[in-house]
Amino acid sequence: MPALAVRGLEKRYGRTEALRGVDLDVGEGELFGLLGPNGAGKSTLVKIACGLVRPTRGAAEVAGAPAGSLRARASLGYLAELFRFPGWASADEVLTLHQRLARSGGGPAERAELLDLVGLAHARDTRVEQMSKGMQQRLGIAQALVGAPPLLLLDEPTSALDPAGRRDVRTLLEELRRRGVSVLLNSHLLSEVELVCDRVAILRDGVVVAGGRPEELARPRGIEIETDDGPVRLEGGREEAARAVADLVRAGRKVYRVEVRRSTLEEVYLEAVGE
Repeated sequence: MPALAVRGLEKRYGRTEALRGVDLDVGEGELFGLLGPNGAGKSTLVKIACGLVRPTRGAAEVAGAPAGSLRARASLGYLAELFRFPGWASADEVLTLHQRLARSGGGPAERAELLDLVGLAHARDTRVEQMSKGMQQRLGIAQALVGAPPLLLLDEPTSALDPAGRRDVRTLLEELRRRGVSVLLNSHLLSEVELVCDRVAILRDGVVVAGGRPEELARPRGIEIETDDGPVRLEGGREEAARAVADLVRAGRKVYRVEVRRSTLEEVYLEAVGE
């Protein structure tokens, strides 16, 4: 059963069509990247999954339950892009509050486990106002995990972090995948998505215009071979590279380096959204 299943999802706000027949699945333990320019419909899709917005047509299910139902809401955790915790509250107090909101009976043991998971075991009594942005982001992910939901919806979780903070969040997401937690990641940092996500979907004007594994979306961009007689540049992919190297060696040339260039996720994204 997919952690999130979306079928024929449409949403209209008056004459504006935010979603126009979106289909996608987020599998168990999958890190799924949701990409698209502003106004593409990403936030609307997330709001429908959370039960905050009703679709005009189509359906969304969370762990097999209709989005917005009590069972669906209990099966997901959410971290907004611009979240704020009270500066005077400690990490333990923040999680205690969210346990009450989620009606979780995990108590101190759950809080300790979550703080350890996100690397904040040492900061149990640290106030939010004394935490770095990276620590607050990890605490935000910890609160989304209260009650052990099988699906997390994360909105730009690394956008305001430095490289070290982004690395910490990537490591945490990989650990969640190992534990079987599914993550729908809404992000504009394409390099981060390319590093961590199993699959992506690119939205434009409410429609999925490209989707799949990042390596599947990439296309060959030519071959560059460094030889003793200078660089050789050719069209093609791996098969053409192998033949070209064999031909060069037979001709008595020395080959020092071979690179098959492929399009990055950023290039695929820009082509898909027409920019």
